[in-house]
Amino acid sequence: MNNEDNETKVTETVRTETNPSRDKGTNGDGDEHGRNVADRAVWYIAGAIIALLGLRFLLALLGANTTNVIADVVYSVSRVFVAPFFSLFSYDNFEYGVSRFELYTLIAIIFYAFLAWGITKFLDINRR
Repeated sequence: MNNEDNETKVTETVRTETNPSRDKGTNGDGDEHGRNVADRAVWYIAGAIIALLGLRFLLALLGANTTNVIADVVYSVSRVFVAPFFSLFSYDNFEYGVSRFELYTLIAIIFYAFLAWGITKFLDINRR
């Protein structure tokens, strides 16, 4: 009797671990893993953009000079992501190297974070 109970438990454990629907996802359609990868990809891209904009904000606040290669690269690459927000506030073409508070960069950081959140929520609409 004790030996039969042990065999039954072992058989049940093997069945649960080799269940194909469990390996594919929560509903067994195999789509759960793809959505998770898409969510992570969106947040990875958004995180890289937000980190770049945060670095731009910090360099501008500290008055980093564009003659430095690192500051020049950060300003040049991040300009693409910040440019749509220049017209929100009276943006003047100013000199880099002077300490300034870039409010439009902070707005851009918030915008891209909300955009990533919205995209991942859109991807999760059909998720159970």
